[in-house]
Amino acid sequence: MPRGPPPGPAGRKVAAGARPGYHGGPAARPGARGAPAVKLVHAADLHLDSPLRGLERYEGAPVEALRSATRRALANLVELCLAERADVLVVAGDLYDGDWRDYHTGLHFAAQLGRLREAGVRVFLARGNHDAASQLTRALRLPEGVVDFSTERPETHVLEPLGLAVHGQGFAARAVSADLGAAYPPPLPGLFNVGVLHTSVDGREGHEPYAPCRLEALVNKGYDYWALGHVHRREVLHVHPWVVFSGNLQGRHARETGPKGATLVTVEGGKATSVEHRPLDVVRWAQCVVDASACRSGDDVVDRVREAVGHYQREAEGRTLALRVVLQGRSDAHGPLGAEPERWRSEVRAAAADASGGEAWVEKVLVRTQPRLDLEALRRRDDPLGSLVRGLGGLREDPQALAWAWGELASLRRKLPAEYHQLEGALRLDHPSGLAPALDEVERLLLALLPGSEG
Repeated sequence: MPRGPPPGPAGRKVAAGARPGYHGGPAARPGARGAPAVKLVHAADLHLDSPLRGLERYEGAPVEALRSATRRALANLVELCLAERADVLVVAGDLYDGDWRDYHTGLHFAAQLGRLREAGVRVFLARGNHDAASQLTRALRLPEGVVDFSTERPETHVLEPLGLAVHGQGFAARAVSADLGAAYPPPLPGLFNVGVLHTSVDGREGHEPYAPCRLEALVNKGYDYWALGHVHRREVLHVHPWVVFSGNLQGRHARETGPKGATLVTVEGGKATSVEHRPLDVVRWAQCVVDASACRSGDDVVDRVREAVGHYQREAEGRTLALRVVLQGRSDAHGPLGAEPERWRSEVRAAAADASGGEAWVEKVLVRTQPRLDLEALRRRDDPLGSLVRGLGGLREDPQALAWAWGELASLRRKLPAEYHQLEGALRLDHPSGLAPALDEVERLLLALLPGSEG
């Protein structure tokens, strides 16, 4: 329900570098005696209308549910703000996913923001690297009162009745190498200071190092809450002061698993008294890992899959469930699974549909089982096979050896197109540690193929 007339300007704007005192009076401070608590919602990485290519290739894929998922998650974000009677929504970058095919994406976003404006919710947006790549984004007219932070320098907006100061800056270009956070102004005394920033803190693995900064610098800035974007997995990097990646609103593929949503912050007495993750996704991605070690047949494996899918379906709480099923372990079922791989993949899909009442879709079935082997016995063998097993194990456990192998792949890394790193199952070559999972796969394949590996 609306709390009053639509807001005008989102707050008193403070010139960059200025340090005004707080003049709102004690009754205006958040959570002061007789004043209600202030609620702030922190979201990021909406990637509205993110393209999901090639879905038609997947058997039984819920194409329409997946394609509309980011829009429905945005609607859930708006509903959260309204249901919680939030005072402020901050979005820390990547509202969009690069250039739109037409204006419908932007118009849909603006319409959702209009609902918040009518309810009196102040909105602050900081553009991220994907937003900066879009030419159409710059021409979109947002509802009155929505703050689209400058991309040239940090801005501060003071909401005196709420006792809040919101600081932020957006990306002017896709690849920002400067530490934007370093230029953010000092905190304003007597206010709850919020920093909105799209960034790679301490070089988050798997993410481009845009607007890099150090966690220590954010903590020492003196703000009460840092609302961060760019990393799609929710992370609380620090408490008191809070430094939080809210994660993205909606998982878009099999690497973005688990509950996705926004963070609800409650401020009382000038302090954050509650910081809660609220799931808002409409399609839940999960990696369903099934240990087949105790299974003696393919039917046993399928029964295990049925049990696991039921567990994930209950956790999804009515959402569409997109699963990547991974069968692993040294098992007597390895032979049957390998002899008829397509049959057992079909059996797994049928079991998932049965266990979920048709609400779960299996995106892929990865068979990573191995024959039963006595690895310790193999390592002790004085022959080429024993030497191979010892060598692979030593390489995995030796950081210097991994670094050497990683260096040997330097020419390959330079030749790979940028799109390769976005592919499912792509070998992670941004750091030597990314080779360790590949070595596990090498060992599994070699031992399954080489004669005499039964121990």
